[in-house]
Amino acid sequence: MVLFYPIRRSAKRLGIDCRWIGLLAQIAQLIQTKDLIMREYIMDAKINGMTEAAEIRRKINHPIIDGDGHLVEVPGTLIDYIKQVGGAEIAEVYRNRTRRFGINQVRGVFWGMPSGTHTLDRVTAMLPALYAERLDDAGIDFGIMYSTAVLGLMHVREDELRQVGHRALNTMLADIFSGVSDRLAPSAGIPMFSPEEAIAELDYAIGELGLKAATFGTEVRIAPPELAAKAPELAGDMEKIFPVALDALYDYDPVWAKCQELGVAVASHTGDRGGMGRRSSPSNYVFNHLGCFAESGDYFARCLFMGGVTRRFPGLNFSFLEGGVGWAAQLYNDIFEHWEKRNIDAMHEHLDPSKLDLDLMAEMARQYGGNIITPEAVCAQPKRPGMGGILEAEIELDEFKALEITSSDDIVDLFVEPFYFGCEADDRMNAVAFDTRLNHKGAKLKAMFGSDIGHWDVMDMNTCVPEAYELVEAGLMSDDDFRAFMFTNPATFFTKGNPDFFKGTRIEDEVAKLAG
Repeated sequence: MVLFYPIRRSAKRLGIDCRWIGLLAQIAQLIQTKDLIMREYIMDAKINGMTEAAEIRRKINHPIIDGDGHLVEVPGTLIDYIKQVGGAEIAEVYRNRTRRFGINQVRGVFWGMPSGTHTLDRVTAMLPALYAERLDDAGIDFGIMYSTAVLGLMHVREDELRQVGHRALNTMLADIFSGVSDRLAPSAGIPMFSPEEAIAELDYAIGELGLKAATFGTEVRIAPPELAAKAPELAGDMEKIFPVALDALYDYDPVWAKCQELGVAVASHTGDRGGMGRRSSPSNYVFNHLGCFAESGDYFARCLFMGGVTRRFPGLNFSFLEGGVGWAAQLYNDIFEHWEKRNIDAMHEHLDPSKLDLDLMAEMARQYGGNIITPEAVCAQPKRPGMGGILEAEIELDEFKALEITSSDDIVDLFVEPFYFGCEADDRMNAVAFDTRLNHKGAKLKAMFGSDIGHWDVMDMNTCVPEAYELVEAGLMSDDDFRAFMFTNPATFFTKGNPDFFKGTRIEDEVAKLAG
């Protein structure tokens, strides 16, 4: 009732009957008490309750690793670190920055985090210590935490702001996760506008700060240089995507070599919505979001594979987060069909225009052309390189040259072995990764559980494990597949390059058995 004494004093000064004020105060106090009790009940159920997720974890015989949880940075805290690294002026620039979308108007995310009765989950994503405390009720033994701020920071064009922002973010991550390393590992952000800045930040984040995981920019989004040179005043309104593997602006092999040297797996978390047009509705965020991570993962995977990166760096793992594995199954199987028909030997045997039997073509035209399609017209080689035409310039005919493939078995080694696919719990397509009837060579793709806790699609973190387990209950995923999905695959993603990744964590012994 102490809170209502000032109201009583004000009522007396105004000549209002204090008995009514007292009654109203008592009613308000009861409502407040009820709300407090309800809030405590909800929090107790979420933090100390016998959750379905915890029950599932108790009945399976292996740990659960969350390969993609999210820290939701407290903006003021990150800006404080930016100020420490780059000064007050650049911190103010970061505070007031806006995202570029090229010439397209794009409806961005709004109401993107849990609220209302899920307020506890929202603040959990902001506080690593609270997050770690709640993992048992979520049925999770260990979690890899990815930055939310880095999703935009990796595309900042201004060199100083991008580099200072990553340095500040990584310093903050090392500080705020230092007390929960037995349960959580933060993923450093690595800018990729040039190999030099990427290597510098790897040396700092991994070498100096001691972080073990890293998230890489997978593409450089800038104005087309030739157009920006002609119209620099319009550069801010133009955007073109340049990859960091095949047909890149620079040779990024030194970055992949540095990752191997440091034992760091390459995680990517790029979403394709914005300036390219097909995902740039000005009115509908859901339209822009559908499939955006899958499309970006597909692009990066194709660049790595066709660029021969997985051939040149066989000890390096790559992950594509939040896009699921359905797109990967299609890409994997599609690569087989393309290689079988467009490997260099098959092309020379079946597609080389110089091997056309012109006599046969002329004869068929005489018999079936109806005096309309003449033998001369049928036998004339088109002067364009498209469908069987003449090449106008010398080009590399062997587009699989960088892969050095000698048989289709090599595709398994170059795709299945190094590629891991982050899948959210409620994605029904997760099962296709393990369907050996669908995938060439009976392969099982390395899908791994990634909760996405902290963002709008996970309003209650305790529901993720049960949602993932539904595929087992539905007979779409076996117990062994579930083990691979929830434990083996995320564990081996990190330990291939760094066998000590999980040393000192709650699951150290179980992970060690995988290698044993």
